[in-house]
Amino acid sequence: MVRPALVDAVSGLHPWTGEMAAYALGWADPGGGPDPGATEGKGVRQALAVLGAEAVGADGADAVPGAVAVELVHVFSLLHDDIMDGDALRRQRPAVWKAYGTGPAVLTGDALLAQAVTTLAEAPGPYSAAAVRCLCRTLNALVAGQAEDLRFEDRSWHGPGAVGPEQYRSMAERKTGALLGCALALGAVLGGASDGTVASLDRAGRHLGLAFQAVDDVLGIWGDPVVIGKPVHADLRRRKKTFPVLAALAGGGAAARELAALLGSPRPLDGEGAARAAALVEDAGGRT
Repeated sequence: MVRPALVDAVSGLHPWTGEMAAYALGWADPGGGPDPGATEGKGVRQALAVLGAEAVGADGADAVPGAVAVELVHVFSLLHDDIMDGDALRRQRPAVWKAYGTGPAVLTGDALLAQAVTTLAEAPGPYSAAAVRCLCRTLNALVAGQAEDLRFEDRSWHGPGAVGPEQYRSMAERKTGALLGCALALGAVLGGASDGTVASLDRAGRHLGLAFQAVDDVLGIWGDPVVIGKPVHADLRRRKKTFPVLAALAGGGAAARELAALLGSPRPLDGEGAARAAALVEDAGGRT
């Protein structure tokens, strides 16, 4: 239902940014040719938008512009996140900034964001303005969540300025949960639902996003690189404050103290150090 409209939206971009967008979506190789080995995303946000409309008694087709918009925003956020985090791989292929360069990847993200807003603004029916407002609120939440995530990197591992699990959950709800909530909410908005129903579906999506982020953090430490499409321990080597690490530190005990000392050390965390940190996170209860 959504794919033809998504293809149309990407084809409306400048040919160069459209080529990079197609690569990011897993539709093509660098250069725009076919790539049989590429992996597309799971389409979760697209599906949630359609289901949001159906949940309020509307036709799922009414939500297609919302489904396209949230997918474009999702890809935009991945392009920029990979640059900010220095992640070289995405879905077992070089990230867009690695394949095309940092500047072109930033530009493609910008193009996808603009196209997402355009798609909603031009949606047929009486609810497009409300849908654009919903998306804009989500974009502000995404930026706020990403800002907090980046600021966390400069805060200490213990003491008065340390990041706690509750602060992490608040950040993750905005950075990851907001877009999943928006997907459901957009489907409901475009389906003509009441404000209360829209808010309830948005909240459910935010909870889903928080759960998704927790699972993603766990996989980042203990996942199979072949399955998740990127190396494990990358977050630990960057000393990124993820949910399992913060939960482990909050638990106290000998393992938590050793973990805090290891993470607070000025020495780089190589493969052996990152593996030791992962073991300490588990010993301190972070994985559980």
